[in-house]
Amino acid sequence: LFFKLNVNIVIIPAGGEGSLDRLLPSISTSLSPRKRTTSQCKSEPPLLRTSKRTIYTAGRPPWYNEHGTQSKEAFVIGLCGGSASGKTTVARKIIEALDVPWVVLLSMDSFYKVLTAEQQLLAANNDYNFDHPDAFDFSLLVHTLRKLKQGKSVKIPVYDFNTHGRQKEWKTVYGASVIIFEGIMSFADKELLKLLDMKIFVDTDSDIRLVRRLRRDITERGRDIEGVIKQYNKFVKPAFEQYIEPTMRLADIVVPRGGGNMVAIDLIVQHVHSQLEEVRSTDMAALASAHQAQPLPQTLSVLESTPQVRGMHTIIRNKETSRDEFIFYSKRLMRLLIERARSFLPSQVHIVQTPQGEDYEGRTFHGKRITGVSILRAGETMEPALRAVCKDVRIGKILIQTNQDTGEPELHYLRLPKDISEDHVILMDCTVSTGAAAMMAIRVLLDHDAQEDKILLVSLLMAEMGVHSVAYAFPQVKIITTAVDKKVNDLFHIIPGIGETLNPSFTSSA
Repeated sequence: LFFKLNVNIVIIPAGGEGSLDRLLPSISTSLSPRKRTTSQCKSEPPLLRTSKRTIYTAGRPPWYNEHGTQSKEAFVIGLCGGSASGKTTVARKIIEALDVPWVVLLSMDSFYKVLTAEQQLLAANNDYNFDHPDAFDFSLLVHTLRKLKQGKSVKIPVYDFNTHGRQKEWKTVYGASVIIFEGIMSFADKELLKLLDMKIFVDTDSDIRLVRRLRRDITERGRDIEGVIKQYNKFVKPAFEQYIEPTMRLADIVVPRGGGNMVAIDLIVQHVHSQLEEVRSTDMAALASAHQAQPLPQTLSVLESTPQVRGMHTIIRNKETSRDEFIFYSKRLMRLLIERARSFLPSQVHIVQTPQGEDYEGRTFHGKRITGVSILRAGETMEPALRAVCKDVRIGKILIQTNQDTGEPELHYLRLPKDISEDHVILMDCTVSTGAAAMMAIRVLLDHDAQEDKILLVSLLMAEMGVHSVAYAFPQVKIITTAVDKKVNDLFHIIPGIGETLNPSFTSSA
């Protein structure tokens, strides 16, 4: 069934007969080449810092195609092994060696089932079997991992080992370039196995695992030594022999000695890199060529080119314009732009009484709230105009920057007000060229349950390419701008454009 390399990696082809238990699938006798590709992603707090970069554990794949969907699926690595075998250490070593900025580390420990009152009492006396497949919520786990693989946001339960229950607040995580999923039962469900692009079994001596478990459960989980040993002999050891060790033959790679086996980890990383396909300028070119020569979409609203608006554009487009004049007239245009966007928000008839005692049939905003979200850093310049027009507006911020090596937009920071699902969202970016950053920002808003038909994208200046891209990907988003220019140059700057070089803070996010 398997052979051992001199670097202490055991390579196990998918072979054998039958099934291990009711959860495990039958093992195929043929080898089928696996080919998966990925996209990249950003996040919240960093998992670790290396000499090269910060590795993030939550975020959002930075690139979407012209349809507004994720270009590639994430590459999922499954790590299995006995309790305290060093799975998390191996995962962190792989993450550090991969040198990929956007990674999700998903632990099976988060998916223990909620215990009943009777089970809580058993757990308190170390009589509940946490090492049995029935202890895990495989349905939620498969659903969560599948969404992550597709690049969608998920809510991860936070399990408290002291109380044997889930905490009230769940953690929000997004898809990534690579997802590493680790747990003692990682290979124990046939639907789960289908989501794994690489299966690794961490093989560590049972005595070492027992010592590690004693140290962890006593120091980190507040348990006494007698209880830990009782639980190990009654549940942990038998479960390993019955449910976990047999799944070793399902693994693609077996790593002896865990995180100390750097030769094995290096070979794993090389294989993962061979599977990852970087999304580079070809995707940007595809986006640039999409929808050429088509009429502008009906969801676009351009500010009427009155002599006043035309005059302000003359000033901000003139390379001789001073910085002070550029800012002054840009702010005037922004105010008009936000006023225009405000007119697209829903309203209803509202009758009031005037000081003279007469009724006046007017209108009032018909919605829950208005939230403004600026795409940093250019979009932030539009916030004063929004606050001046929309009283008590809530403000969120999204930082999207273009990777200078790949040309791809990357999400680096996110702060949104809570519960925007019913809000009308005004998304602000000063200029939009390809539309890539705006598309990512809209995708992030949808991840946070914002409704597509309640999103308004406002921009001082847009290129036709960006208009088409956003409108095609998100046909219900309303697009409002003061002008649309025809071209984008090789650096994806709008042509003829405005005074971007004079005022870098107004530069487009992409």
